Amino acid sequence: MSADWRWEYDPDHAHVTGGIPALVVAEVERLAGQLVELARMGVDVRDLGNGPRPGGMRRMDAAGGWFFFLVAPRDQLIVIVRIMPPFSDI
Repeated sequence: MSADWRWEYDPDHAHVTGGIPALVVAEVERLAGQLVELARMGVDVRDLGNGPRPGGMRRMDAAGGWFFFLVAPRDQLIVIVRIMPPFSDI
């Protein structure tokens, strides 16, 4: 694995983070950055977080809520697809 790993929102920042408290978004982005750093060091991040099977949709806790992400090793990309804030913020 090379140092070209990155993370992105899908479909875009506004869709995934719209209405989510800034504190939660900041924590998700911090954790996504850590996933990228681990991938750059050669750690297989496809199995991090919780999910039904290796390499599929993953869930990770963040700031009292959680977020869903996919890992695309061929593109060296971590894709954040949904953020769920804490229930008190819904």
